[in-house]
Amino acid sequence: MTTQPTQPDLLYSEEEEALRAAVRDLLTDHCDAAGVIARTESDAPHDVSLWKALTEGMGLAGLLVPEEMDGQGATHREAAVVLEELGRAVAPVPFLTSAVVATEALLACADEELPGRLASGRTIGALAVGLHTAPDGAFKAVRLQDGTLHGELTGIADAAVADVLLVPADDGGLYAVDASTVTVTPQVSLDLTRPLATVTLDGAPGRRLGEAEPAVRRALRAGAGLLASEQLGVADWSLTETVRYLKERKQFNRPVGGFQALKHRLAQLWLEVAGLRAAARNAADALADAESAQEAAVAVAVAQACAAPVAVRAAEEALQLHGGIGMTWEHPVHLHLKRAKADSIAYGTAGAHRDALAELVDLRAP
Repeated sequence: MTTQPTQPDLLYSEEEEALRAAVRDLLTDHCDAAGVIARTESDAPHDVSLWKALTEGMGLAGLLVPEEMDGQGATHREAAVVLEELGRAVAPVPFLTSAVVATEALLACADEELPGRLASGRTIGALAVGLHTAPDGAFKAVRLQDGTLHGELTGIADAAVADVLLVPADDGGLYAVDASTVTVTPQVSLDLTRPLATVTLDGAPGRRLGEAEPAVRRALRAGAGLLASEQLGVADWSLTETVRYLKERKQFNRPVGGFQALKHRLAQLWLEVAGLRAAARNAADALADAESAQEAAVAVAVAQACAAPVAVRAAEEALQLHGGIGMTWEHPVHLHLKRAKADSIAYGTAGAHRDALAELVDLRAP
């Protein structure tokens, strides 16, 4: 008797909806658009007080950490809901980089110390692999010499706020490095709410955690899969706010949203966002089901092949359809467009994921 594979549940559970409501309420109170814009103009783009509220107040940094390691013991589905809301607010916090990517790398290494520290939120981790790196892409390793690490790594997201860096070395190991022992130089990045940096190691000591290859692959796959939920949040905010604005704005004494041409554009965008929601939910559900790495890889590739074009188009439409007000610095639409554009190359481009998908399902181009 053959067993049928279980179908993914793409609907949100009552617990996930409750989590969404709690996170949205907190962001409404602590992450207003004017404050985010002001932070991008300062030398401290990360919102430390918001991170503290999300982690110490709600325990969200430990969602993926097992309870026996002082985490919440939740799944990628709950983490995806949080990322949707963080994407809607373009929240300048290191949830994706620390609570997802760095945490997944540590769990792959079976480290017993750092996951609990990251779960508390008082320690922030960052995987020292370029943000552009796809789950199956090549990543740079530093040189291990006389027991210390030497080299330079570029494009490291949220390195400026990290307390510990997870650094791959040329001996095949992944090392935990105290951020105070390295030099972090900010890089110019389009999305100022998720700053990038160059990390320079000049004789930095490190503690070997385990093998780098499987840990980095697992971390990047989880990062790419859950990034789709963040992109969904960006796209959903762009669509919702555009519809609301077009209902209020009037031309020729009638709401602009009543013009047929704009109705068609918004209807098409709604369909695309709905498709992205299904793909993102499927990726989160597949990552939560640890039984099939192949299915998870396919789901992540599908989600990322879909997510970037939709999120970017939604933000571009929002900017254009908001008219003159959308072009101002004070309106938050530019934050969403920059996040969408930066996310479109994070953890692999849509094209790279389509190529990976072709390999995974054996449908390569002729």
